[in-house]
Amino acid sequence: MRFVVTKSCGGSSRARVGSLLAGNPPSLLETPALLLSTKKGLPAFISPDLLATLDSPGPPLLHISPVHFLDGPSPSIISSIGGLHQMLALQSFVLVASPRDSIESLPESIGANKLGAAFETPSGRRLVKPSDYMDMISSLKADLWASLADEVPAWVSEKRNRASVDRTLRWLDDCIALDKTGGENIFGAIVGGTSVKERQRCATEVVKRNVPGFYIGGFGLGESMEERLGLLNTIMDSLPVEKPRQIFGLALPEEVLQGVAAGIDLFDSTYVYHLTLGGFALVFPLDIIESENLGVHLNNGGDATTINLRATVYRKDTSPLINNCSCYTCQNHTRAYINHLLTVHEMLAHILLEVHNTQHYLQFFGKIREAIKLDKFDLFCKKFIEGRRTHLITSLPSSDPDESPLLSR
Repeated sequence: MRFVVTKSCGGSSRARVGSLLAGNPPSLLETPALLLSTKKGLPAFISPDLLATLDSPGPPLLHISPVHFLDGPSPSIISSIGGLHQMLALQSFVLVASPRDSIESLPESIGANKLGAAFETPSGRRLVKPSDYMDMISSLKADLWASLADEVPAWVSEKRNRASVDRTLRWLDDCIALDKTGGENIFGAIVGGTSVKERQRCATEVVKRNVPGFYIGGFGLGESMEERLGLLNTIMDSLPVEKPRQIFGLALPEEVLQGVAAGIDLFDSTYVYHLTLGGFALVFPLDIIESENLGVHLNNGGDATTINLRATVYRKDTSPLINNCSCYTCQNHTRAYINHLLTVHEMLAHILLEVHNTQHYLQFFGKIREAIKLDKFDLFCKKFIEGRRTHLITSLPSSDPDESPLLSR
């Protein structure tokens, strides 16, 4: 793995564009980048042939959770096939592994102990030890992977935060020792909950291990946006600028922008997954800097960035999800058709929605990179957030902003 920062924002923002060389054969990827969530190696609804149609500047980054494979197939079987790339015919994709996936393997702080991390899965709570985790990493043959982490929610005590850091550092040492490559592709986990002191201690200790990259865990577990900003700044102050950073738990567009501004390079895509399950489609314009209107202002059950395809207003709407969108869904199907598929509970609705939502979010990240290169990232963020806020205010019964309950909180 190789990583180079090619462009950095000036001023208070730490937003940056980087080039990440990863995979076998090596592929060049630009960051900030989106990791596509998967279930056992493949997106929930997108088949491999449709995955190849996504408009991406490089091969898509797929996130895999080794915890998904606790119920089979076994590590020995996957290893005998040649790893997940061979088993799923994903030779041209870059696989990024970490135990948490925010969909099916959520960290469970109560069940964790000194032996391993606990995760809530569809099969119940599972305890994952460093040795078991490394067996799975070795068999999956992921291109990049994060060390095992004890991620805790925002409301735990300082003592629990301290314990999570101690365990995570010990497991990081175990993972490096058990890795046959000596930790060439490892992202060292940084935890500590909402404790600034423990976050700083963990980041400092992980940097001492000279790992190639950093996995920033424990976010999206109950902290506020204000708390998150302070924690991210504390962590970034301790990290070298020349190494990549990955984070989980920041999925909403506003959260992604906050993470990019803090200097994060890789993000998960659970937002796309949950939108798709709910029958929503992303529709916000991608030329945000030039656009005067962020989103749609119809009574469609969505917001300034999405539309709800279950709404009856789309029953006879023969337009695509977005005009001039190049995705397979918009090129071949209409809003009315997807509304019909959702009404009759056809899985094809989720396939078409995930194809569109994934491509739209990938292009959103492309626009973020473009804004950073043009030194317009601050303007990009401002227009996006203001546009969404304006839409929400005008959607309220009162048209007077001073009387808006949204602003009175």
